[in-house]
Amino acid sequence: MSITRTSERGLSATFTRRRTDGFVLDLSLTIGEHETLAVVGPNGAGKSTLVELLAGLQPIDTGMITLNGTPIDSPADGTFVPAHRRGVGVVFQDYLLFDHLTVADNVMFGVLFGVTFGGNVGPRAAGQDRDEAVSAAERLMAKLDIAALAGRKPPSLSGGQRQRVALARAIAMSPQALLLDEPMAALDVATRSMVRRLLSEILPTVPGPKLLITHDPIDAFLLADRICVLESGRLTQSGTVHDIRRHPATDYVASLMGTNLLAGTNNRGMVEISNTTVVLHTVHTGSAGPVVVTIAPNTVALHQSQPDGSPRNTWATSVATIEDRGDITRVVLADPLTLEVDITPSAASALGLRPGTPIWAAVKATEIQVTEGRAVG
Repeated sequence: MSITRTSERGLSATFTRRRTDGFVLDLSLTIGEHETLAVVGPNGAGKSTLVELLAGLQPIDTGMITLNGTPIDSPADGTFVPAHRRGVGVVFQDYLLFDHLTVADNVMFGVLFGVTFGGNVGPRAAGQDRDEAVSAAERLMAKLDIAALAGRKPPSLSGGQRQRVALARAIAMSPQALLLDEPMAALDVATRSMVRRLLSEILPTVPGPKLLITHDPIDAFLLADRICVLESGRLTQSGTVHDIRRHPATDYVASLMGTNLLAGTNNRGMVEISNTTVVLHTVHTGSAGPVVVTIAPNTVALHQSQPDGSPRNTWATSVATIEDRGDITRVVLADPLTLEVDITPSAASALGLRPGTPIWAAVKATEIQVTEGRAVG
């Protein structure tokens, strides 16, 4: 078998795949050498099938998948690199840990038996002895805060602990690409926040292209450099979260991005919004550092003059754009804080809103959701 190599780094995939149930996945995407790409989509869109194809768990029907310039699946010339030789690490939403092994041994499996494409097996086969492998596993477990769990077995762990072990095992393989299939889907709210913070710290340090499968726009906002939207087996939109939120291409995207996501820094309840002079009062007084602020469009009130009463956050602004959406009117506010606001058509008429109209905005501290995470632009 002849394999053509190029100098292109990263992961590139253009293919079709028809499942036995008749569903067709037909898409083209690339992930840069140091990039994290989030693929979001509804249930049944083909997200898990995409992971299986990139991981080598099933073949594509037509097209080509390349990793760092080397074809790993190309039906036209008979190339199919199996999963165990593909150099792709996968973190599944149901973990798939070895229940009969301890946490340490699960991670050691990745260290000792990780494979890179070309047939070179992991560090031990490359000359690393077991003591060196143990040291590598211990460093990784410490980094992921699971060192204290080393002697326990997966059935005795919480969902968040098992997810961290699965992540450690995948990273320990030194993969050329890392795939994360809904890594927070099975976690409760508190554990999801913890794992999200961990991923925000870990993913930028992992070399190679990273693919994050998720249905949560906050995961995409915090963890990804770029987003692709997958619907019914096809990519319907790609770009930054800001681009997609401003110009949704489908009803699903509009629903998914139907909230205001802002980056900021929390100081015990006072959140400084990035790239603005705005400081928002929130009820999230127990944390400090980088955060994502979520404000639903229907929680922002508009007034002709500065309001009195309960809202702790008020500011003067103006109308950037206004759009009639039937039962609601979508108003986009101008500086100092660009927000999308949903009000009734009668309220818009009463306020006399049109582009350029001066207006006051107000939002209660209790309506602002704050999620801890890395600083984002």
